[in-house]
Amino acid sequence: MTLSFDDLGLAEPLLRAVRAENYTQPTPIQAQAIPHLLDGRDLLGIAQTGTGKTAAFALPILERLSANPVPRKRGAVRALVLTPTRELAVQIVENFRTYGKHLGLRTAVIFGGVGQQPQVENLARGLDILVATPGRLLDLMNQRHADLRDLSILVLDEADRMLDMGFIHDVKRIVATLPKERQTLFFSATMPNDVEKLANNILKEPVRIEVTPPATTVERIDQRVYFVDAGNKNALLADLLKDPAIERVLVFTRTKHGADRVVKHIERIGIEAQAIHGNKSQSARQRALNDFRDGNTRVLVATDIAARGIDVDGITHVINFEIPNVPDTYVHRIGRTARAGRDGVALTFCDKSEKGLLRDVERLTRKPLTVIHEHSFHGPAAKPAQAEQHTESRGGGRERGHDRGHDRGRNQRRDQRHERGHEPVQEYGEAREAGQEARAAKPHRQRAHQPSRDQHPNDQRGRDQQGRDQYPRNQQGRDRQGRDQRGRDRHERDHQERDQHARNEHDRSQEGRRHEGRGHEGRGHEGREHEGRGHEGRRQEDRRHERGEQAVAQEQRPQRQAPRQRQTPQPHPAHKPGDRPMHRPGGGQPQSEGAAQPRDKRPHRHRRRRPQQAQA
Repeated sequence: MTLSFDDLGLAEPLLRAVRAENYTQPTPIQAQAIPHLLDGRDLLGIAQTGTGKTAAFALPILERLSANPVPRKRGAVRALVLTPTRELAVQIVENFRTYGKHLGLRTAVIFGGVGQQPQVENLARGLDILVATPGRLLDLMNQRHADLRDLSILVLDEADRMLDMGFIHDVKRIVATLPKERQTLFFSATMPNDVEKLANNILKEPVRIEVTPPATTVERIDQRVYFVDAGNKNALLADLLKDPAIERVLVFTRTKHGADRVVKHIERIGIEAQAIHGNKSQSARQRALNDFRDGNTRVLVATDIAARGIDVDGITHVINFEIPNVPDTYVHRIGRTARAGRDGVALTFCDKSEKGLLRDVERLTRKPLTVIHEHSFHGPAAKPAQAEQHTESRGGGRERGHDRGHDRGRNQRRDQRHERGHEPVQEYGEAREAGQEARAAKPHRQRAHQPSRDQHPNDQRGRDQQGRDQYPRNQQGRDRQGRDQRGRDRHERDHQERDQHARNEHDRSQEGRRHEGRGHEGRGHEGREHEGRGHEGRRQEDRRHERGEQAVAQEQRPQRQAPRQRQTPQPHPAHKPGDRPMHRPGGGQPQSEGAAQPRDKRPHRHRRRRPQQAQA
């Protein structure tokens, strides 16, 4: 029996809004979830994107809030929906406004990246439904702008994505402030262990609804893969965009800068394209999304952070320009197409380095991708990922690691040389076999001064030559190794000789300084005069040093000289006996005639010169 929205027990205003959106029959998750949610049960829903889960929780929330009106309080919120991205928050609040346009409920959206004052003003008037990202809501709660004590309904949408983006701790802090008596709805496209643990902690006897098995893709999506060189991905994308059947395409890259480069290449061929990623402002991201939704932009290039925030009807193709590192992300990427019962196409570009990622995707989805061979940009990876056979057993990882690491770098360098026109591209195994055949066909060149093993079959030189002919590379390596070792030994000997020479020179210089010091201390002026005589004086000093330090000290011991007597200054010739005592020119104390003048205590450079005595 086929159900309709009239059979779900919704109010007439909601049914009018649903009919205006051309909704005739509910999707499986809507048909299973709406009756339980109208009864107030907790729900654990596992559904992929594009299955209609937004309407599955929005319609019963609007029904319950409109049936129980309450006065609005400042900062109070009755229903809260937490989402991981800003784009998804904007689209959810638009769905709430579309479905509840005849109910008169007040809704608002809160996210980061913009000013908070308009959001604070909306909270101050009180809200019936609030859609928010965890980070900005937690900031406003810490500033006491949001009051969640009267909350009655909590919705966690895309819980696994919030876990991947690191919002799980903010979610736990928000949930800790909520009242215990509430209805909790938990939706996730995948169910990892951490997400399941969080669901068990916040849900009370939930109804589990699993529309499709976890991590399986929508069956209506035609999934294809193109094996192509990394340098030819832009050319392949430009060639595919020439097809008019690709009306509205969403291209996914792993990095923000990669998205900008793809946009520049697409615009270079005359196709309108825009990028949406974390480096863009919120206004620029919303403007690009609106242009893509309105049909003004044919190609929208996005990163994985925006993969779950793009809900645009009519996306005909999704192109994975680069395969995501996490297989679950592939499911959310291609879920942007084949929405609302339509068909869609997902195209994936795979180069040599991404074959392991492709295997992970196929293992997760349990469905091999269709390989497209009809294109002009084949690369060395042009083989199905599951067709590879490993030579070793399951336990040995050496061969697989070698293929993923060493061969990958070698093949990438070879591809780069091919792009520059240096050499043709061929598989590593074919090149190795061709090289072995060439070496087998070409005889080894023998040196003229060495006899061959035919001339000296029993001689040691013949056996050495035979070994070199049989193992030419090993012998060359040993010869080169021997030359390197001899060079290192020679370098070490030279280094030791230089060190020994430097130590001898140092000892001789120290000995010479000791001899010179003894000569200066013992001889005084005589030693300096003796030193000035040149080499003869040094030879005599060396001979005296050989006779013993004690004899040298006794022989060169200086004679103590008597102290010099201070001369008594003579009186001025013009001074006569009986005159007044004369003062010193420097201003000292008056002295009697014939008395010794006191010595000036100032330093020598400050003393005044005494006047010269006049000649009699």
